[in-house]
Amino acid sequence: MPPTIDIHLGADDLDAALQADVLRGLGDRPLSLPPKWFYDDLGSRLFDAITALPEYYPTRAETSILVDQARAVARTLRPDTLVELGSGTSTKTRILLDALGVRRFVPLDVSETTLCTAAATLTSQYPGLEVHAVVGDFERHLVKLPGGDRRLVAFLGGTIGNLEPHSRALFLEDLAAVLEPGEGLLLGTDLVKDSSRLVAAYDDPGGVTAAFNLNVLNVLNYRVGGDFDLRQFSHEARWNAQDAWIEMHLRSDVDQRVRIDGVGMSLSLAAGESIRTELSAKFRPEQVEAELAAVGFELRAWWTDDDGDFALSLSERT
Repeated sequence: MPPTIDIHLGADDLDAALQADVLRGLGDRPLSLPPKWFYDDLGSRLFDAITALPEYYPTRAETSILVDQARAVARTLRPDTLVELGSGTSTKTRILLDALGVRRFVPLDVSETTLCTAAATLTSQYPGLEVHAVVGDFERHLVKLPGGDRRLVAFLGGTIGNLEPHSRALFLEDLAAVLEPGEGLLLGTDLVKDSSRLVAAYDDPGGVTAAFNLNVLNVLNYRVGGDFDLRQFSHEARWNAQDAWIEMHLRSDVDQRVRIDGVGMSLSLAAGESIRTELSAKFRPEQVEAELAAVGFELRAWWTDDDGDFALSLSERT
């Protein structure tokens, strides 16, 4: 059957959200932007290139766990519906679909184009699979997920680490509120490790991550009328040991003034001042279990790759 697509986030909504994030994040110090705006067409291609870099271990590590443990996920919770948050092209999802044998797949993503393409592809590859796609933001539209059956929510890639602790707690609380007892969460989390390896994963010598980071300024130029000169900024990756997260920054190399006409903003930057464009929290097992338990999830399984770099946890809503 053809896929169903529910749209809760249109182009006007995305424009309004970007404008609000620019006003909020660049209207006060310290300067920041949320990482969701990295992913225009070029940004998505650059991120795909990042995942293939030898320094960037998370994608390979998580994929290896999925290959090894997908059938254990199926045996533990026996879901009828797989929900994937931030699904993108649903590349890793195929490992789960092959193992779980669910009758329905619900991908949620902000990109209608990406979802439509992925939904059509999966429908042709998995005859009999019901695909019910949702165009939305996982921080705003969890209540729009279709109910029924026994659902397993997959939130992969360590994306939860992009949320600051308060936002992360709210997200987990909202997710727990929309799930029924017995439904589950498969969560990917990057683990704390030697800081030199962490920094290398976000600052490769070939400059792919730098190009990915700088491209967000192209997004602002195109989408909200900015006049950022990318040649006047440098990429930085910093390990914040106190908060146990990596921060990506764009450092202004000179004193400069930037106009962002779409929001009526004029931004002055001093040489050395930076815009934080991403944080990526790294976790310890006891922290993940405690944060899940705080909102009503019981940890059922914990798996890591062979090197102990990345973890998948399987939890059940109690």
